[in-house]
Amino acid sequence: MSKFTEAELEYLKTQRLGRLATVNKRGEPQIAPVGVHYNAELDTIDIGGLDTANTQKFRNVARNGLASLVVDDVLPPWQPRGIEIRGHAETVAEGGQQILPNFSPDLIRVTPARIISWGLVPGARSARNTV
Repeated sequence: MSKFTEAELEYLKTQRLGRLATVNKRGEPQIAPVGVHYNAELDTIDIGGLDTANTQKFRNVARNGLASLVVDDVLPPWQPRGIEIRGHAETVAEGGQQILPNFSPDLIRVTPARIISWGLVPGARSARNTV
């Protein structure tokens, strides 16, 4: 059983871009746009890119395992919707090319510990811990 609701899963299937926040070695936040993919087998969010292993976000996650991811958009005329996923992040040496064939093999995998969503169901907001 997934930690995500059906509405959240349907939304994630339509989105390919998010913003990943990590923490560097000085304790400073760093945020970057990333390609995202819901991994149904593991119930995680996999994050890939063209040269993932050589990025600051990859080094940050490898060092401390902290991450928060936001995937959102706005429907006209002004209907913001999205999902924030906070959790444990890890670096993985292979699987990035399953997101997109031209991505590097390395990826970042986020396992949700807290999920916050808004606007996916009209008038509804959801916030819950998953562990």
